Amino acid sequence: MAILERCDTGAVAHLQMNAPERLNALSDEMLAALQAQIDALREDRAIRAVVISGAGKAFCAGHDLKQMTQGRQAEDAGRAYFADLFTRCADVMMGLTRLPQPVIAQVHGIATAAGCQMVASCDMAVAAEGTRFGVNGVNIGLFCSTPMVALSRNIPRKKAFEMLTTGQFIEADQAETLGLVNRVVPADALAADTAALAQQVAGKLGAAVRIGKEAFHAQAEMTLDAAYAYTGQVMVENMLHRDTAEGISAFIEKRPPEWQQ
Repeated sequence: MAILERCDTGAVAHLQMNAPERLNALSDEMLAALQAQIDALREDRAIRAVVISGAGKAFCAGHDLKQMTQGRQAEDAGRAYFADLFTRCADVMMGLTRLPQPVIAQVHGIATAAGCQMVASCDMAVAAEGTRFGVNGVNIGLFCSTPMVALSRNIPRKKAFEMLTTGQFIEADQAETLGLVNRVVPADALAADTAALAQQVAGKLGAAVRIGKEAFHAQAEMTLDAAYAYTGQVMVENMLHRDTAEGISAFIEKRPPEWQQ
């Protein structure tokens, strides 16, 4: 069995992390598999939405600590290995954000440390009731500094800092209230509800969603005036798209649009 399995349903790609015996830890092999799929999806115009899930009883428990311990045995006490590891992990997390397609995390069990970072790096997330989220590396003496980047961009800073310094979990309902996940659903409805959301997104004009996702993340890092100047130009380009003109005409004429993309 592959460590990461991909199954496409129409315009939706579903990536399932498949290392349940290690709680889908982000091992070197898992990171490589995720990066390979991110690279492939970036060029795949047939796919309009992506779902990421985990096999077994958990979504993802973060980095593979046993593998990290082995990496520490190098002559430089693992400095080069760790620098490379966290760079590769950051590339995966940023890759999810920079994919042209919206990415939805389908979360159950636990999402801890880099697993929680992955949820925060996805554009949306659906969680099963009973799911717990944490950035609890501090409990073993390792502050979750890289997961902090995505987490602090999803939830209020004071709550993020509390999670980072106490190592305590938050429950799914609180994760929804804070904005880490979009919705919480019964466990037996998780796959269906996530698939329905993905299909809804995939049913929109792919070009418009690609334009919008890139602009969404870019403007969030800008000042207010720069954001308006930038997004104004984005809307100009969007308005000039052939399929956008068709969508507007179809709305006015009260008929379904005939989009090419």
